[in-house]
Amino acid sequence: MRSQHGFTLIELMITVAIIAILSAIAIPQYSEYVMRSRITEATMTLSDQRLKMERYFQDNRSFTPVGLPAACQANTVAPPPGPTAHFTFLCNVTSASTYTVTATGFGPMLGFVYTVNDANVRSTTGAPAGWTLAPACWALKKDGSC
Repeated sequence: MRSQHGFTLIELMITVAIIAILSAIAIPQYSEYVMRSRITEATMTLSDQRLKMERYFQDNRSFTPVGLPAACQANTVAPPPGPTAHFTFLCNVTSASTYTVTATGFGPMLGFVYTVNDANVRSTTGAPAGWTLAPACWALKKDGSC
């Protein structure tokens, strides 16, 4: 009597079906996880810039002191933040006591826009399709939770 080696066609088809089902669940979850991890790039830079701006204000009592470079200028304690791998930043000093720093996503993060201002109001003013805006915080998940 001969012993058989290998798998039957049914066994192979079941294996392929199981792998397909797992992939259909895992790949979208992983993609969202990667996107959420990239958001920290923006929020960390915004938080860091906010601390620098507050330090600048404490040192000079104004974001636009007379005779000194304004905040968000090169060669100050609060230079403008440079671009990161997925976000560009804009620092806008609107008066002697107010500012707004904005992070705008590009590439795979296109559509995300996060802001922080002098009152530490954090908001999500832009998000890609399927994401919920969070006007009172930085949206870290698709449902708009912070």
